[in-house]
Amino acid sequence: MGQEIHQVQFTPEAFAEFERRLREETALLVAWEREGRLRGSGYRLGFELEGWLIDSEGQPTPHNQAFLRELDDPLVVPELARFNFEINNDPVDFGPGMFERMRESLQARWRRCEAAARALQMQALSIGILPTVGREHLHLGNISPLARYQALNEQVFRLREGAPIELHIEGVERLDHLHDDVMLESAATSLQLHLQVGSEQAVRAFNGAKILSAPMVAIGANSPFFLQHRLWEETRIPVFEQAVAVGASDYSRRVTFGIRYARESLLEAFLANLERYPVLLPDLMDSPPEALAHLRLHNGTIWRWNRPLVGFDEQGRPHYRIEHRVVAAGTSALDVVADTAFFVGLMHYLIAREIPMEQEIPFERARDNFYRAARHGLAAEVDWQGHRTMLTKLILEELLPRAREGLAAIGLPGDEIDPPLEIIERRVATGQTGAAWQRQWIDRHGPDWRGLVLTYAERQAGSRPVHEWQP
Repeated sequence: MGQEIHQVQFTPEAFAEFERRLREETALLVAWEREGRLRGSGYRLGFELEGWLIDSEGQPTPHNQAFLRELDDPLVVPELARFNFEINNDPVDFGPGMFERMRESLQARWRRCEAAARALQMQALSIGILPTVGREHLHLGNISPLARYQALNEQVFRLREGAPIELHIEGVERLDHLHDDVMLESAATSLQLHLQVGSEQAVRAFNGAKILSAPMVAIGANSPFFLQHRLWEETRIPVFEQAVAVGASDYSRRVTFGIRYARESLLEAFLANLERYPVLLPDLMDSPPEALAHLRLHNGTIWRWNRPLVGFDEQGRPHYRIEHRVVAAGTSALDVVADTAFFVGLMHYLIAREIPMEQEIPFERARDNFYRAARHGLAAEVDWQGHRTMLTKLILEELLPRAREGLAAIGLPGDEIDPPLEIIERRVATGQTGAAWQRQWIDRHGPDWRGLVLTYAERQAGSRPVHEWQP
């Protein structure tokens, strides 16, 4: 969940003091790493799923405060826009039953969200980019009333010296758009997977998550349209990258795939945060250095597609998590669980692999694969272990067997492995992701954006995986 702050306006003295505390807490994290305090005793999995609120016409409706009051669930929280919300879950340990627990928890919470929305004449929807969202919705009048969002907007435009956001996307069509606030970010909603690992596996996990970003963004693609333009299969990627940019370099863009793999430790990312990324939200908190509050807040304003996090368990012990952010908000609970099982199985396989995969797939190839997959989806061609191959062929012939191997190594029986991976297999074999279904609907019915959203909502309410949806 996003970390709330206490004010919107900041003095130069606040920036200086925040940076002093950030250096102190980063040095403390370095010491903990050297002392072995971040070594792990097992894997855990958590997730966040962002959603939309729509009205009877399929338009975004900015009433998440009333929705959250009606729902009254501390694990469902506001997002940047008043028409968005975010579902969180309690983490689960790796082992038998983990995906069944995840599915039951997500379905139960989603049903409560649907009921709360219906009580207010709204509907809850999970989709990467809502096709009906337009310029008329993306303005500060629809920003959620939390200080961190107000401050984020002010600080991004302070660093931009007031210059508007320049959105430029070359896809099937071309979109050029100027925007005067950070609300473009609210158009892109995602599934964020959190993998807790010990420091001894963290480098392999972080690099593995980068390598897997290409197949993951393709299987979960659900954002082919923005502002009534047909763009990338996962248009959420370029939208988010450009929505909070404060300059042209990798370090000023704030949303990035990164510039290399980790080498020795995840500390490299936190040291880069300290030295290379300007502080956006210098909120001074009354907490001891051991809480790492300022380090965690600063890290939360750098949205790497694979983001290292530091958290604390129930006993207050620190740990690393890898937050995998590339997958769009999904089409059904079954699809979300399937995406997660595919990721977990492959991650376990890559971490345990004798030869690190990053030795066989250079960083530049992993990065290029990611952007090709975001643009072309399952039709992308990727460079994998020195040869070019179609992504669909790679998933069906190599990655699904490796995911199965990884899940078996965790201890899952076959009857828990087969259902989610069969969903991935059918989705890839048919080519019907959420993005593909949306494109097919528009091809059949024309640019009826309202009709697209309402039909999508009807299909999602049926709780069937997307490869079974009819256009």
